[in-house]
Amino acid sequence: MDLRLSERVDRVKPSPTMAVTAKAAELKRAGRDVIGLGAGEPDFDTPEHIKAAAIEAIRAGRTKYTAVDGIVELREAICEKFQRDNGIAYQPGHVLVSCGAKQSIYNLAVALLGPGDEAIVPAPYWVSYPDIVLLADATPVIVPAGPEQQFKITPQQLADSITPRTRLLILNSPSNPTGMAYSREELAALAEVLREHPQVLTATDDIYEPIFWGSEPFCTLLTAAPDLHERVVTINGVSKSYAMTGWRIGYAAGPAKLISAMKKIQGQSTSNPTSISQYAALAALTGDQSCIAEMTTAFRARHDWLLAALNAVPGFRCLPADGAFYAFPDVSEAISKLDGVSDDTQFAEYLLEKAGVAVVPGAAFGAPGHVRLSYACGLETLQKAVERIAGAL
Repeated sequence: MDLRLSERVDRVKPSPTMAVTAKAAELKRAGRDVIGLGAGEPDFDTPEHIKAAAIEAIRAGRTKYTAVDGIVELREAICEKFQRDNGIAYQPGHVLVSCGAKQSIYNLAVALLGPGDEAIVPAPYWVSYPDIVLLADATPVIVPAGPEQQFKITPQQLADSITPRTRLLILNSPSNPTGMAYSREELAALAEVLREHPQVLTATDDIYEPIFWGSEPFCTLLTAAPDLHERVVTINGVSKSYAMTGWRIGYAAGPAKLISAMKKIQGQSTSNPTSISQYAALAALTGDQSCIAEMTTAFRARHDWLLAALNAVPGFRCLPADGAFYAFPDVSEAISKLDGVSDDTQFAEYLLEKAGVAVVPGAAFGAPGHVRLSYACGLETLQKAVERIAGAL
């Protein structure tokens, strides 16, 4: 049988970060000594009080279906988090809990976008943004922002990219893959442009919010421009900040009409997020927060060491980050010195083969000539990886 797949699935590609992680795991199973720096997953264990809450939920029989948009206690806790940390007022009816922030973004795209619509995606971008837009039958408009502007788009770039077909802007701060964050002043300047285009909604992906060490406090778009309340969807989750990647809990808050539409999409796809994970997320948001500071301190130390180490490797140029746990060096000079290596994809293959180090090529993030290294691993592992990379070059 000649099985014909949909045009929709043919538009998108598998996640490059997951592909690199899977390739590293495959080589390890085959007996190769491979250091995987591809996955954006904290190496810390989920804090004990969060695991205990999940166990208690199981023992209490909280193993049934919940409301599609999540248990009300969790949505109330999310509202309290937004008020406490960001000064943003939401009600539980403005919140949708999903199976990870990725599903929140997918729900948004499918609920908002359609054929002929455009979504502005600043590059470097998280690998899934353009493909999610394509899955919603819309067109991603890529706006490049290079290292000379700290990988952040300018108000003029935003203004020049908006057309009558623009429906969505996606902002990610701190960024995956660069770790850069927009300041309050920079967000306020972008908001000035957005006010001139009321048809444009902004999705702010704040999943790395707590993993932050910028020179000024973290700021999200609605904190800088509260008057845009009905035109912003704020997306977050517990995966990165509480080392809960496998629990699959993300959430979105925004205008009630849009959140209701996203809930409808979710109700016809996955229905409710896992009940046990919801109670664990409730404990995460309402319990002891000291675990975040402990992990962030470790990530900052790794960042500082890795930044200096990478800049000491010939052909590497790396900017300091504001948060998250990624380094995103420009390796174009290193590529130019290697015979048979012409781009960052081949460079990543070279490092995997010659150094046994798995990194993600920058082209996957819309930034050719770079690679992404995750430092969500121990310092000893990073030291060994950089030593191998330097040796291979």
